[in-house]
Amino acid sequence: MRILFTGASSFTGSWFVKALAEQGHSIVASMRRAQSDYNPLRHARMAMIGDAIEVVEHCPFGTPQFIALLEREKFDVLCHHGAQVDNYKADDFDVAAAVRDNSLNLPAVLEAGQRNPDFAVLLTGSVFEQNEGAGTEPLLAVSPYGLSKGMTSDLFRYWCNRLGVKLAKFVVPNPFGPYEEPRFCDFLMRCWRAGQTAEVKFSEYTRDNIHVSLLAAAYADMVARIDALPALARLAPSLYPEKQGAFAQRFARQIGSRLKLDCPLNLARQTEFPEPRARINTDKLDTARLGWNEAEAWDELAVYYREHYLADRVAR
Repeated sequence: MRILFTGASSFTGSWFVKALAEQGHSIVASMRRAQSDYNPLRHARMAMIGDAIEVVEHCPFGTPQFIALLEREKFDVLCHHGAQVDNYKADDFDVAAAVRDNSLNLPAVLEAGQRNPDFAVLLTGSVFEQNEGAGTEPLLAVSPYGLSKGMTSDLFRYWCNRLGVKLAKFVVPNPFGPYEEPRFCDFLMRCWRAGQTAEVKFSEYTRDNIHVSLLAAAYADMVARIDALPALARLAPSLYPEKQGAFAQRFARQIGSRLKLDCPLNLARQTEFPEPRARINTDKLDTARLGWNEAEAWDELAVYYREHYLADRVAR
């Protein structure tokens, strides 16, 4: 298929594009800015993808350039993975600005896509949106960023239904893997690299961590099946729905054994819960059908950590 993809330089986006390219799809990645403006991590992700895609710079979602691209190319699928994430952890995250950017000129975008009568949209959502996932009730947005994602989803659902465009939604939980953002697993590895004990302060939160390679396989499979899916189809992949303390122990076992690395942990007693205690996805995946092997995914991750976290330590 001919696919227009937003957000290709993000952590999950780069893996999704890689998986789609490996399936043989023709992919155009629209970028908000020039690749020369990207930080080293985004450059590394784009290098991982290689030359398998066509990149269009300075082409944010909903702009005249973006709409013209849709009209000219007649894409089969718009994979709208990109979203406004600046300052996403903060309580003063600008929800209104994010929703505006995420859905800019949405009716015009959809009408341009409909030059191909089989045009469909796959929207990436988050388990931390309002009314997504399972866990602590009520299922409110976990953060202002999550709120913006949920509002974006509502807008897409409204306009796709009104204009007769097929819409599917792919809900992302807590991905980890090579080229990830400096979050929880990065914190663990940096502690262990320095010979320190990693203190897990929020060990009682139940979250749904998933290898990004499995998440990408599920995403590419959903794109491949999109013609056969019903309208408003939704997939919320789940792998390790467990407390963060238990996941930290799992991570330490798997990575420590492969790298012959001491991975000490201190699971602190959690007494404050500014976020919901539990929020997980609910769709178990058929990993055999997707061609995904759990042990190989841990092996791949260990190689990445050896090269990116331990190389200078080994050299000494």
